[in-house]
Amino acid sequence: MATEIKPPIKYDMEWTVYGKRADFFGIGERFHIDPVTVRVIRNRDVITDEDIDTYLNGSLDRLHDPGLMKNMEKGCNLMLEEIRNKKRIRIISDYDVDGVTSSHLFLMALRRVGAKVDVVIPHRIQDGYGLSLHLLQQAKEDGVDTILTCDNGIAAIDEIAWAKAQKMTVLVTDHHAVPFEEHEGRRTEKKSLADAVVNPHQQDCGYSYKELCGAGVAWNVIRVLYENYDMDKREAEDLLDFVAMATVCDVMSLTGENRILVKEGLKRIRHTKNIGLQALMQACNVQPENISAYHFGYVLGPCVNATGRLDTARHALRLFETGQETEAEEIARDLVDLNQERKELTLQGVEMAKKLCEEGGYENDPVLVLFLPDVHESIAGLIAGRIREMYNRPVFVLTRGEEGVKGSGRSTENYSMYENMCGCAELFTKFGGHPMAAGLSLPEENVEKFRRKINENCPLTVEEVCPDIHIDMAMPVGYASTELVHQFALLEPFGKDNPSPLFADRNLSISRMWVIGKNRNVLRMSVLSEYGQPVPVIFFGDVETLFAYFTEKFGQKEVENALHGRKNRILFSMVYTAKIDFYQGNENLQLEMKYYR
Repeated sequence: MATEIKPPIKYDMEWTVYGKRADFFGIGERFHIDPVTVRVIRNRDVITDEDIDTYLNGSLDRLHDPGLMKNMEKGCNLMLEEIRNKKRIRIISDYDVDGVTSSHLFLMALRRVGAKVDVVIPHRIQDGYGLSLHLLQQAKEDGVDTILTCDNGIAAIDEIAWAKAQKMTVLVTDHHAVPFEEHEGRRTEKKSLADAVVNPHQQDCGYSYKELCGAGVAWNVIRVLYENYDMDKREAEDLLDFVAMATVCDVMSLTGENRILVKEGLKRIRHTKNIGLQALMQACNVQPENISAYHFGYVLGPCVNATGRLDTARHALRLFETGQETEAEEIARDLVDLNQERKELTLQGVEMAKKLCEEGGYENDPVLVLFLPDVHESIAGLIAGRIREMYNRPVFVLTRGEEGVKGSGRSTENYSMYENMCGCAELFTKFGGHPMAAGLSLPEENVEKFRRKINENCPLTVEEVCPDIHIDMAMPVGYASTELVHQFALLEPFGKDNPSPLFADRNLSISRMWVIGKNRNVLRMSVLSEYGQPVPVIFFGDVETLFAYFTEKFGQKEVENALHGRKNRILFSMVYTAKIDFYQGNENLQLEMKYYR
């Protein structure tokens, strides 16, 4: 493979309009929606009337029976026995949003049924990810009888073996890929000695939906646990605000059951009784009545994650546990401040990574392995995610830790990160993850070996590395309306595998454009529809590159004419999303330009 490494430019990308067919008008009539909305749904591979109805109207009664998960009955029976016998139970989770919310759910539920339970969330630097031997030894010293994991544990084969040798009971709930060994082309799952493992990714698990996050798995365990205590199912359903947040923040597929869980969770968070969630929304200036999946992923979630990155995730857990408004408000403000610090560190790290990409001889690497020894290990994953977006390649960012090198990876849709890491397993001291993200530890002398081997074995082609923008349909800007955009609310929540609708129009002219924003990185335009109607457009991005493109094609004078609202010869095509802009109590249509050429 040989392709020059550079960030894809907005006008360099391939645009592909989905060509999926259906009776758009007939379906629209049956479900009372616009044919454009039908087309978007079809593009998400939602085909049958039953699937469309579930997509639009899915409710909790359409979830699968949690008892279908492998070891669910066994695990819950063991937990019930431990509770009856007053055994000490310790929850050990991850330090991200999924881990914090999972541990909160289990803590609330187990306390509710009278269990002797506490929580330990690993410190990112001192303890590392997951079920470490150090944490198990501490649990043994503390007189803990039972370990309950959430959002981790599936890969802790040796650690669990140690715990079992100490006569401890171990219950694993997880959603990460099951580790495997490969011999002569055959894969065999590594066997855990845990008393019960609940993870839908196990080969013979009967639960058909596999995309749950750790909190989703934990919540299903709680459903079964509550049933055994003959509790009202609504008590479990009241916990869905946390499940929804975890699902979005862990970038899980917003299809099937996850779509239902997030929709139901959004309903409940608008009226949440959790004082911590209330305080966090207030500190982030999020109006509960307007909250969406976006706020989970880009506003609230990063504040929770920031504690696990720069402090201790126990701080975030305390936010959700406290019943004191004053304490909740104080913790929420701390989380917001930590997140701001995290943003600044991330920006610095991204610049270092970009420089390394440009100067480090990576132009032929389909998988980027970037060693940034001085970057704080807690933000390695964030940097990897930003670089992946820039270069459209799987990215590993490695940093120098207290004990060797640690790193995080973020992948593209066409590359399974965990599976490909299994081919380099001998180079790691520890690794785990799933197709889209992973974590690892390795000796520093293995860094270059890892980079070389992961690229030698990479299955990606040149075409798969080149960016390709999939557009729902070519739609004239004049067809967009506030009524149509309001209908798009039926398609929410948006996220992985259910993106916001993308449309395209061509031969657009500009009546006026102007730059706004403190950093002058936002462009407003008034473009003319095919009928000469002005349509407002906004662009958040590299305004200088856009101006350079227009200047190259049409000349500096035409750009200046457009900036001054004068007649000009600029003609361009754009990919856009349609939104509602709320200003001074009024609703106005606004198109957001994503790509141009």
